Amino acid sequence: MSDADVAVLLLVRVVVGLIMIMHGLNHWRGGGRIEGTARWFTGLGLRQGVLQAWASVLTEVGAGVLLVLGLLTPLACAAVISVMLVAGLLAHRPNGFFVFKDGYEYVLTLAVVALALAVLGPGRWSLDHAVGIDLTGWTGGGIALGAAGAATGGLLGTFWRPEPKGDAESEVGAEAGAEPEADAEPQSVAEPGPDAMPSPPKPENTPESVEQEAR
Repeated sequence: MSDADVAVLLLVRVVVGLIMIMHGLNHWRGGGRIEGTARWFTGLGLRQGVLQAWASVLTEVGAGVLLVLGLLTPLACAAVISVMLVAGLLAHRPNGFFVFKDGYEYVLTLAVVALALAVLGPGRWSLDHAVGIDLTGWTGGGIALGAAGAATGGLLGTFWRPEPKGDAESEVGAEAGAEPEADAEPQSVAEPGPDAMPSPPKPENTPESVEQEAR
């Protein structure tokens, strides 16, 4: 592997690692802090929102630090892939592909880059190389995919309990506790079609508003 190849691997590792660290810190210290992040996870149907919030902080920051250092690279990549899978399936998949519509384009890109890093390895300028850890090629990719799939499946199987849409909307309305104005136009309860533009998020108690607060 040439010095140019090693330099490119270092660049990709550091950039993806810093992205993960920033996301983790934002979930912790961003506008909504842990409470806002917990409400966002709860809105996505995950139980024990505070636990999910702290787990996301530790996973993202930890994976980012490992990638920057080039240490235990397949496991760090597995953590990135798992985080992106959960985000893509629960938060972005309903919005379609494009990132400007809050779709899964961005998380898919990060997941594929992480898988590529697991296959190619961190390069010579890494702690893995310094201590003699050589888990690359099909082995590194298999570890990353296998661990990510197991972690994602375990998380969703244990904590994902989405409420039926009708019940969730009723709960939000009950918490709001406001009577509709006499001259307010009635709102349709019909579900929007697949091509309809999404309605503006409510100011409280919705995953979208909590996500903005957490950011």
